[in-house]
Order: sequence, then C-alpha cells, then structure tokens
Amino acid sequence: MGSALTTIGLPVALGIIMFGLGLSLTLGDFARVAKHPKAVLIALGCQLLLLPAICFGLVMLFQLPPVLAVGMLLLAASPGGTTANLYSHLFRGDVALNISLTALNSVIAVVTLPLITNLAIAVFLPGDNTLGLQLNKMVEVFAIVLAPVVLGMLVRRWKPSFADAMDKPVRIASVIILIVVIAGSIVTNLDLLLANAAQLAGITVLFCVISLAVGYLVPRMFSIERRQAIASSFEIGIHNATLAIVIAQTVIGSVEMSLPAAVYGVLMFFVALAFGFVIRGRSEVTFPTRQEGQESAAR
Repeated sequence: MGSALTTIGLPVALGIIMFGLGLSLTLGDFARVAKHPKAVLIALGCQLLLLPAICFGLVMLFQLPPVLAVGMLLLAASPGGTTANLYSHLFRGDVALNISLTALNSVIAVVTLPLITNLAIAVFLPGDNTLGLQLNKMVEVFAIVLAPVVLGMLVRRWKPSFADAMDKPVRIASVIILIVVIAGSIVTNLDLLLANAAQLAGITVLFCVISLAVGYLVPRMFSIERRQAIASSFEIGIHNATLAIVIAQTVIGSVEMSLPAAVYGVLMFFVALAFGFVIRGRSEVTFPTRQEGQESAAR
C-alpha cells in the first residue's frame, strides 16, 4: 500500500499543514460566523449538499470505475484548505470569511466526510467490507483533521507571540514537505497514475470549475456581496486534496481511491487561478436585488 514516504510522510505533512491552520485561528474566527450568517449558511449548503450531488452526477456521466467514483466523492466531501485563503486574498475576497469557513468546515468534516464516503462505498462498492470508515477509522479521521488544528489554536492562545513567529516557518515547511511527499507518492505509483490520468483529468477539471462557479454564483443570486461571494467561491472550489489522499491511502487503505484527489491536486491550482482572473474581469457585473428587479419590471 505505497511506501513509507506516503504512509508516514503524507499524514505528517497533513498534520503540519493543519497545525499551521490552527496557529492562524482563534475562537473569534468561529464567533465571527454570527456576523455573516446568511453568507455562511449558503456556503455550507453548497459545500455539504450541492457539491456531493453534483459530483455524483459527474461520476455517473463519466462512468468512472467504482473505486475511482468513491475517490471523487471523497474529494467532494473534503473541506477547503488554507490555499483557498491565499486565492481569496489574491482576488480581493473576504479573507476573514474564508478563515471562519475553513475553521467551521474543519470541524463539520469530521462527521460529514465519513458519512459521504460511506454512502459512496455503499452505492458503488456494495458488500465490500474491506473498505469504509468504521468507528475506529472515524477516530483516525478526527485525529488527522481536528487534533492538529486544536493543538495549533491552543499554542496561539497560550503563546501568541510564539504562534506569530512560527506562522511563516510552518507554512514554508508544510509546502516543502508536501511537495517532497507528493512527488514521492507520484513516483511510487506512477504507472497507476498514468493509467488513470487521462480518464480523471476531464472530470476533475470540470468538477473544479463547477465548484468555483457554484461558490460564486449561488451567493450572488442571494444578494451576498461580491467580496464574500469570492471568498465562498474559493472556499468551496478549492478542496483539501491532501486530506483526501491521506484518508484514502492511510485510513481506508486504497491507493487507487486517492487518484482523483492526486490529479485534482495538480490541476486545481491552474483552474482556480484562471477562474480568479475571470471573476476579477467581471467586477462590475452585479445581480439585481429583488426591489431593483421589481422597479425594472414596472418600467
């Protein structure tokens, strides 16, 4: 099931990334959700309900093999990551909202990720008792997703100056470790990846585009201001592919199931960058409010 680089290195890399996320969070980031409840509820609705349904439709449309279909839904169930905050900053989104959504999604994913993944396994791999996220594996998901974040938050609470000093080094270290580990994972499973890359490229790119578009357009349709819609777009459109790879390979024990996330993780950066330039170029385009629409109809 892969080399020690992937079975040990990937969880360590993810742990450092999630710890770094925790260093940037405070309880106030969760409390801030109350200031923008409408934006948060719409973003969560898109993330938790709409995207898995869209992903299921794409899986059926592309007729993926069962294991890859489950891998796609595992990816769809994964929350946004810190990369979403970077893209939101680059394209003038509400980064504070991104941080709040990331914090909330990291907590919710402990429940929703196993639930959606198990449902996908029940649909596409019925009767396969070797896969799935049973209670003991759900504890592993909790440890992988939430424990490093909580630890990082505790460090920030008790030693804020240390957290500030460590923020940049941890970010740099996490990127370097992640690149090394993913490169090693690709080399280890190169034949398997190449055999499925062409089949997965189309669906992962399309899923990424749809996720970004849904994250931007749905909030705008509900009169959410543009900066918050941009934040929602990147939070919903940029999934934590590393988390999906770790869950697939080290928790579930399937390298093949991690392939959609691996392909998505490479292509997503370019798709999100292109999408950012598209919505920036449409900065003057607005959706009319209900009152404006009624006035226009009256005229």
